[in-house]
Amino acid sequence: MTTKGALPLPVSRALRKLGQDIRDARRRRRLPVALVAERASISRVTLGKIERGDPGVALVNYAMTLFALGLIGRLAGVAEPAQDKVGLELEEERLPERIRLSGKKPRNPEERI
Repeated sequence: MTTKGALPLPVSRALRKLGQDIRDARRRRRLPVALVAERASISRVTLGKIERGDPGVALVNYAMTLFALGLIGRLAGVAEPAQDKVGLELEEERLPERIRLSGKKPRNPEERI
C-alpha cells in the first residue's frame, strides 16, 4: 500500500478535493455525519477520513458515500471513453491512411458500395 507521502501531488490534491466536495454535498443536504455513515454502511470515523480525502480508505467506501448522497451516477462516468481526450487522440493517430478492399470479388454489383 502506498503511504500518503509517496502519493503524487495531483493524486493527493484530487482525493482532498473529492473529500471536500463530499463534505460540502452532505452539508448542503443538511445531513449529519451519523446519518450519512449509516446510509453508506460505514463508520463515522471512515466518513471523516473520506471527507479529508484519506488515500487509505477503500474505493468502495467512497462509492457507498456517493450513493448515500445520491451522487453515484457521477462516479460511473469518471473514465468514460468519450471523455478520454488522450485515448481518442491516440486512437485517431492509429487510423489507417488507406482502406483496401479484399481480393475477393463481390457476388452481385450491389455489394460494391
